[in-house]
Amino acid sequence: MGSITRAADVLHIAQPALSQQLASIEEHFRQKLLTRSQQGVVMTDAGKVVYRHAQVILRQMEQAQAEALEAGAVLSGKVSVGLAPFSSAATLSLRLMEETKRLHPGILLHITESVSQPYSQMIMNGRLEMGLIHGTGPIRGVKFTPLLREEFVLVVHRSFGVEPGDAPITVADLAFLPFLLPPTYNFVRRAINLAFTRSRKDLIVMAELESVRTIARGVDAGLGATITPKAIADRIVAESNEEIVVRQIASPMIEETLSFCVSDNTPLSEPALAVKEILLQLAETLK
Repeated sequence: MGSITRAADVLHIAQPALSQQLASIEEHFRQKLLTRSQQGVVMTDAGKVVYRHAQVILRQMEQAQAEALEAGAVLSGKVSVGLAPFSSAATLSLRLMEETKRLHPGILLHITESVSQPYSQMIMNGRLEMGLIHGTGPIRGVKFTPLLREEFVLVVHRSFGVEPGDAPITVADLAFLPFLLPPTYNFVRRAINLAFTRSRKDLIVMAELESVRTIARGVDAGLGATITPKAIADRIVAESNEEIVVRQIASPMIEETLSFCVSDNTPLSEPALAVKEILLQLAETLK
């Protein structure tokens, strides 16, 4: 809000009463939660911690109310799931929707396939209830269950001179290619950067893109190559022309662990547990 007065208006209570409640909360936590100045009101670091926990508590209250009202009835409610876009998990979104609709039509799925914020952080903040993401942790507040290792492959237009073949291609042999890749903070990109560093080769990045579909279109147009998990490569080939070449990579092999993640502090609701069961069954098909 930036202003106690505006916050009081939104909450429909008197400004002095709101200030008194804030003072009482600060006294309880023995910390200054807000700083006030002529420019407005901002949260302190302690305030941000309390705010994050308050979001989780409010979500739990909503879940408790929904479960109490629906006890013994058909499962319903909203369940938020994150599927890492540059992973085989992204290929499960349609099947997850289909199976959830078939088994639990009352559940509203909220599926995130964004790279704008780390899914582990969204799980900690209560914005996601579960996710399939790269990595094994440890991250405080997030429980990781490793599911499988994903192998990364080269996807390139034939015009770059890379021929089809069963023999793996080395990272050193890729140094001449311009690449279309996710941003540097993405787990896939980090694995690719590490492989080139170990091979003592420079990685030529033509563009950093947050959309798998845009990368696929760029590869199809012959603008650059990409390195991606095999499941994503298969999708790119299926949606592209016949000039796309996929090759295994070796020396070093590029791979990452795909894990199922949930909050280590907040229990899943009954609808979320049902979605978890479906998601883990679908993940088995990726192995």
